Amino acid sequence: MRKDELVAVFDKQAKGYDAQWEGMAPLRDALYLLVKTAFVGLPTNARVLCVGVGTGVELAYLARSFPAWRFTAVEPSGTMLDVCRQRAEREGFASRCVFHQGYLDSLPTEDAHDAATCFLVSQFILDREARSGFFRGIAERLRPGGLLASSDLARGAGSDAFDVLLRAWLTLMAGADVSAEQVERSRKAYAKDVAVLHPSEVTAILRSGGFETPVQVFQAGLLHAWLSRRP
Repeated sequence: MRKDELVAVFDKQAKGYDAQWEGMAPLRDALYLLVKTAFVGLPTNARVLCVGVGTGVELAYLARSFPAWRFTAVEPSGTMLDVCRQRAEREGFASRCVFHQGYLDSLPTEDAHDAATCFLVSQFILDREARSGFFRGIAERLRPGGLLASSDLARGAGSDAFDVLLRAWLTLMAGADVSAEQVERSRKAYAKDVAVLHPSEVTAILRSGGFETPVQVFQAGLLHAWLSRRP
C-alpha cells in the first residue's frame, strides 16, 4: 500500500478508531504497563518520540504516568493527529507536546530524544531494507543509549502456527468465532498489505536499523513487542 493510500485509510478511520479497537484494550494496557516499567529509569524531564502516534492513546498513558516528560508526536494522518491533539488538550498535557504531521523522515534530527515508541507501524513497510531504514531514522533521533519500545504483528514458524494465531486474533477482533473463509481472506489481505514476519526476522530488522540486542519482551496473539537500545 502506498503512503498516500495508507494515510487515506487512517483518515477515514480516525473518529471511530478507538471504539473499533476497544476489545483489544486489555492487551494494549498490558503492553503499556510493560513499557512504563522499562522507561522508569529515564530522566525526570525526558523527551519521548512517539512515531505513528495515531489517536494518542499511548501518548496519554505516558503523559499521565510521567508528568514532567515532553513528547514529539509524529503522525502522517492529519485526522488522526487532530484526535490526538484534542485528547492532549482535554487531558491537560498538550503544552508538553510537539505535534508533527508527516512521516518520520520529515522530522528534523537536531533534537535528540531519550526514548521512542512505535506501535503497529513498521509492519506496513513491506520492503525489508526500507523497514530497516525506518528504524534507522528513529535511532538517528535518539540520544546514544536511547530506548525504543516497538510492536508489530508477527507470526509463529510455519503455516500451521500462523493459522492458529491468525484465527485467535481475528476472533478477538470480531468478538465471535470466524470461518475458514474469513481466515483465508485475512491471510491474503495481510500478505498483500502487512509484513507479518517471524519474530526473529523483525529482531534482525531492528538490529540492521541501528539498535543493539533487541529483546522480544511481549506477545499476545499476533501482537509482539520489543525493547531495543541505540548503542
